[in-house]
Amino acid sequence: MCHELRNFLRIRQKINWRVYTGNVIKRVTLCCLILAFAGCAALARQGAAAEQAMPQPATVIPRLTCAAASEQSYALYLPSQYSPTKRWPIIYTFDPLARGNVPVERMKEAAERYGFIVVGSNNSRNGPWKVEIDAAQAMSDDTHTRFSIDDRRVYFAGFSGGARVASHIAQVCKCAAGVLLNSAGFPVGRPPTRESTFAVFATVGDLDFNYPEVTRLDQTLGQFGFPHALRYFDGPHEWAPTAVMEQALAWFRVIAIKESREPRDESFVAAQREAFAARAHAAEQSGDLYLALRQYREAAAAFEGLADVAAFQREASKLVGQKLVRDAEKRQQQELEEQEILTNNISASLRSLRQASADRAGEQNETERQIIDLRERASHEKRPDKARVLHRAIADVFAQALEGGLGRLADKDPLTAKDYFQLALAAQPDSIWALRSLATACALTGDRKSAFQALRREKAKTHDHAGFAAWVAAEPAFTRFRNDRELQTLLDHH
Repeated sequence: MCHELRNFLRIRQKINWRVYTGNVIKRVTLCCLILAFAGCAALARQGAAAEQAMPQPATVIPRLTCAAASEQSYALYLPSQYSPTKRWPIIYTFDPLARGNVPVERMKEAAERYGFIVVGSNNSRNGPWKVEIDAAQAMSDDTHTRFSIDDRRVYFAGFSGGARVASHIAQVCKCAAGVLLNSAGFPVGRPPTRESTFAVFATVGDLDFNYPEVTRLDQTLGQFGFPHALRYFDGPHEWAPTAVMEQALAWFRVIAIKESREPRDESFVAAQREAFAARAHAAEQSGDLYLALRQYREAAAAFEGLADVAAFQREASKLVGQKLVRDAEKRQQQELEEQEILTNNISASLRSLRQASADRAGEQNETERQIIDLRERASHEKRPDKARVLHRAIADVFAQALEGGLGRLADKDPLTAKDYFQLALAAQPDSIWALRSLATACALTGDRKSAFQALRREKAKTHDHAGFAAWVAAEPAFTRFRNDRELQTLLDHH
């Protein structure tokens, strides 16, 4: 047993960490975070697992079962040039709904171009930290068994709650070359510090409710010594498109070369320098001078020490004082503040749902009215800048209501959870996730009528009828209705 692994096993027996998520305190073992990425590859390759056939390169494998933990699996992409004779960088990805193939599909083209192994857990999802950390450990153990991994170039990536998992692991293990934060930042209660730094590439959609959080995070990372970059894309709360993933993985390679994690590649550095310059110049030509300023600054920071950055610095200096740039920066700050103003009252009402009240129904109705009013304002707003803020605000309310309901379910309070899910549907009436959650909460309270109503609505809206039927058949909340004729009708006609 290698020296590092023995040390981490001893830590596992002794240390607990407290992880803060909103107002809920959950306990996890430090070992699960650190041991997952201890990197004792030589030890891991011993035994029968080493005899497994090599997965096919250059294709996304949706499900690869972990040899030592058969309940765990992950999606995989191996670049076509993969060979065990050299060590390869790897990206461990975390989706809040355990959709391991989604980030792998988004990253596969960039992974092929820049030589990354990409894996995505099919088990990690929003919820108890143990589930997420067990998934991370299983992926790390299995990939170190199967593949030749460069432990100096280990990256983590996540979307939404998965982004908080990725950054948390990187903070604790101190083994990360970089983290790709998609649509969220660091865990609540664990902000960035100088004690644990790594390269951060953040990305968020212009309609994402976490737009303010990700924007403000980028504004502070430099103060703590983090190499950092930020890309916006057109869209709501979702994984970034392939074009953004292309920029993220290229940027990670630039930073890895700069930090001597991989050999210097002059042609790659020159090509990326030109690509950075071209994007900044295109933004300037389009009239988006604030974006151009940010990109010139990012380029100067990324290539300092690798290439001549005088031109980037000169262009940035020319833009700093321009009125259009100052106005754009001020406008962005106003938008961030306006979103908070739009959601403050509703957020307070959502928090109060957990407390006993003599007029619970009246408060629920008033909160629902406010949410519907905000949703209608968003749908009717004609000015693009105002519409963006309103759409972010209603998405923010939806997320708060949904997370509140899921938290109540986890605390075995389905009655309050039902109220939260109904408010989430007031914000987004077509949400499959909210309908499914509402049906579950209603079933747990014994409210058959409301549960089946939610199920019928979900079935009418979903495009994945087989997945819907499989979920209903497997969900324990519906056990009491297994022999119900209406349930059988829902399952039989899919």
